[in-house]
Amino acid sequence: MDKDRIEGSAKQAMGAVKATAGKVMGDAKLSVDGAKDQAEGKIQNAFGGAKDAVADVKKDLHKS
Repeated sequence: MDKDRIEGSAKQAMGAVKATAGKVMGDAKLSVDGAKDQAEGKIQNAFGGAKDAVADVKKDLHKS
């Protein structure tokens, strides 16, 4: 598993916590920052998944 996938998942989780905390406390900036972190984490996770897929294809090509 690529480190981008791990870091992306962590960023998504922390973003969700921030967004929820912002909503509960009525802090719009915190809520928006949390949503932004979630989106960045989702993108980073997807990038890591793509890197994993390329690595898998390379590994399969070397086997044949």
